Amino acid sequence: MDLRIFTEPQQGASYDTLLRVARTAEELGVFSAFFRSDHYLKMGDVDGLPGPTDAWITLAGLARDTSTIRLGTLMTAGTFRLPGVTAIQVAQVDAMSGGRVEFGLGAGWYEAEHTAYGIPFPKEKFGRLEEQLEIITGLWRTKLGDTFDFAGKYYTLTDSPALPKPVQERIPVLVGGLGPKRTPTLAARFADEFNLPFASLDDTVAQFARVRAAVEQAGRSADELVYSNALVLCVGRDDAEVARRAAAIGREVDELKENGLAGTPDEVVEKIARYAAAGSQRVYLQVLDLGDLDHLELVASRVAPQLG
Repeated sequence: MDLRIFTEPQQGASYDTLLRVARTAEELGVFSAFFRSDHYLKMGDVDGLPGPTDAWITLAGLARDTSTIRLGTLMTAGTFRLPGVTAIQVAQVDAMSGGRVEFGLGAGWYEAEHTAYGIPFPKEKFGRLEEQLEIITGLWRTKLGDTFDFAGKYYTLTDSPALPKPVQERIPVLVGGLGPKRTPTLAARFADEFNLPFASLDDTVAQFARVRAAVEQAGRSADELVYSNALVLCVGRDDAEVARRAAAIGREVDELKENGLAGTPDEVVEKIARYAAAGSQRVYLQVLDLGDLDHLELVASRVAPQLG
């Protein structure tokens, strides 16, 4: 099982805080990537201070301030950026990192952050997402010297030089979600990885099956994709430490055990094994208390070694 760190900086984190988490994850050697959300407004009962940080500006900084860990988004919000500009930004960060970028793209959903910062919130988001994926991946794979054209319902590109190119021959593209029809079809067309955020075991089994079927129907091998889950993390050496960490993020232990990866290291290993049996190959550990670096160290020393 591949373990990755997933952060939610809109809940309150500076770049320096994120850098400490990313460097710790890199130094521990058991986490393959550092990912972050793409939001501009806090959620729930937190102050969100010092305020939002931009996902791709953060990743550009981390591209220069780390050296080996992979970097990405769960998920870049399609409502925030134009696809041509996004293709440039991601390719540039890929170059800045020496080819360590992965690109998750979602439709965008949090209307309040759009109204708070003057960002249009279109009614039809999924159709835009489909065109964005087609444009971004099309720009990246256009051969040097050729141009890229696209005429869609929402976007038009004419005689684009399709530059710059990423360092990687193919930047891994992540698509995710629980939509039963359109989401699997989109994953089958564009994804290298399919991710389920905060899904139960039953929902994971059902959605992975839908995606695998859609991939096969599209003429690809279902095993071409990586299948992953994102789950909240709350692990402690004993019940008292689990309770302390749950309280620090404003959650109840029983709820976290039901819906996430919570408990002692052995309990968390057992829960991860159940997701592996459901078809998951990678888990994004949602770390909400970004000042608690011992949390990462505990996973590295007591959880990761049991996963093989």
